[in-house]
Amino acid sequence: MVTMDEQERRRRRLTAWRASRRTLARVGPDGTLGERLTALAADAPSVHDPEDWTDVYGGGVVADLERRVAGLLGMEAAAFFPTGTMAQQIALRCWAGRTGDATVALHPLSHPELHEGGALGAVSGLRTVHPTSEPRLPGAGEVREFPEPFGTLMLELPLRDAGFVLPSWEELTAVVEAARERDAVVHFDGARLWECAPHFGRELSEIAALADSVYVSFYKSLDGLSGAVLAGPSTLVEEARVWRHRYGGQLFQQYPAALSALLGLERELPRLPSYVAHAKVVAGALAEGFAAAGVPWFRVRPEPPHTHQFQVWLPYGADVLDEASVRQAEETGVTLFRRWFAGSAGTGLPPGVSCTEVTVAGAGLAWSAEDVRDAVRGFVEYVRGLA
Repeated sequence: MVTMDEQERRRRRLTAWRASRRTLARVGPDGTLGERLTALAADAPSVHDPEDWTDVYGGGVVADLERRVAGLLGMEAAAFFPTGTMAQQIALRCWAGRTGDATVALHPLSHPELHEGGALGAVSGLRTVHPTSEPRLPGAGEVREFPEPFGTLMLELPLRDAGFVLPSWEELTAVVEAARERDAVVHFDGARLWECAPHFGRELSEIAALADSVYVSFYKSLDGLSGAVLAGPSTLVEEARVWRHRYGGQLFQQYPAALSALLGLERELPRLPSYVAHAKVVAGALAEGFAAAGVPWFRVRPEPPHTHQFQVWLPYGADVLDEASVRQAEETGVTLFRRWFAGSAGTGLPPGVSCTEVTVAGAGLAWSAEDVRDAVRGFVEYVRGLA
């Protein structure tokens, strides 16, 4: 339940972020209903015929999106889902039925373990095991030598809650091969797969080819309204469509989400490599800024970033850092950081340390390293005035 105080705090943040003249990323939820509807109506004809009929339980623009993503990922087929949580649960339960093993090996910081309320076990009857608890994806040796059998290895690329971290290409191919040696299938949680290509130096289709199935999201890196796609062999995707209906995911019409996803593929996907490259500049300047400001301890994780997103850790309470962030936005028109979160069990944060996620997107390309250092200097002054 969201309380009125929480709603008012959210309105305050959104108002400050929206009014900022400088920010590292502008995302769809920052806009008003009218702005988003107007933009979608104006831009949609650039990716799909506006005279086409709307979708009804799939088809039309939804089928167009499915074909487009299957082609990008080099997969036989793809199915659109209202949420990635549903898409991924269904993929894993389908693989469990095919392998005869309901155990899924994944990282304890992966999305199903931290953000889905135990749904893999409660809804799908799956059991999870963890080849490693280190803040990185498992290595080939850890997968090969894990003492329990498992039917599916799920790899989150990048591993968000560890800092959007990725293995090297050699490490990724080795861990996939280790899973194959155990007769396990490999599923990629690719909610943010789109921005992984620069780190690996490979096309999306080559990355996806390592896995038996891949899930991708549209509202994170591509700024779509919502939705996800599960891609893989046609037999798996057809089975997943049956389970999608059973899970309540066969929505009557989904054309707004599908259109916004196509727009993201057309506009944001080609720009992601520039965001990834500039995130390295921003991360380096943040570290320099905190050091110059005399902050006693901080961490930019990882440094340099593997994608266009990374974490910043500071030794202050989340409430103080949230207030400093929003005051800087309100009073100077500069949004450097957004939300901060205190450490909790399983996050790996030391006591007394808070974390924020930094995203560098189109708006962030205008920031020079000196702009970042100046913003850090101002931010630290706000923090010291509140701490």
